[in-house]
Amino acid sequence: MTASNCDKRLIVAMTGASGAAYGLRLIERLGQAGVEQHLLISDAARVVLKQEIDIVLPDGAADTSAYLAERLGIAVAGLKSYALKDWFSPAASGSSGISSMAIVPCSMGTMARIATGASDNLIERAADVMLKERGRLVLLPRETPLSSIHLEHMLKLSNMGVHIIPAMPGFYHRPQSIEELVDFMVDRVLAHLGMDPEGMQRWGA
Repeated sequence: MTASNCDKRLIVAMTGASGAAYGLRLIERLGQAGVEQHLLISDAARVVLKQEIDIVLPDGAADTSAYLAERLGIAVAGLKSYALKDWFSPAASGSSGISSMAIVPCSMGTMARIATGASDNLIERAADVMLKERGRLVLLPRETPLSSIHLEHMLKLSNMGVHIIPAMPGFYHRPQSIEELVDFMVDRVLAHLGMDPEGMQRWGA
């Protein structure tokens, strides 16, 4: 996987929507590509990780980094986790120079707070930084059905240049496993982060 147009430092956040496998696979793929990740995991995301994948993350930020690095087989040096009230983390300020962020999966509550400028935790603040600095913000929402409120927030953010990639995997490549469906969506996120995922399923290819 090449990363010629991708920042070598970016923020990855996981929130409480279903689809924790998407976030874990994204972290794994970015780690394999040597991208430095600043990881933010909400309390609700920790609940979903336990429910969907039987992962119980440790409490400390450093312990979380070490645990995920070992589980995913990536270098711990490139994975830096932060508490959601750590306002001194690089994610909290545009002066850090980090200009890309992906929230995978993105809950409707997180999307609503980003769309309305509410920054109650570090995930929302980091997204706000991306918007004000004209950075690249990629959201993978997972919800169904979508209410008018959800759609209005998506439209508002899309009009601000946010990449909205709903977790709607395609089937034209005839997937044979859940892992292939997960990779389909993660490849789309990677592409919108400026990467060229090896093996990405492309229409007509």
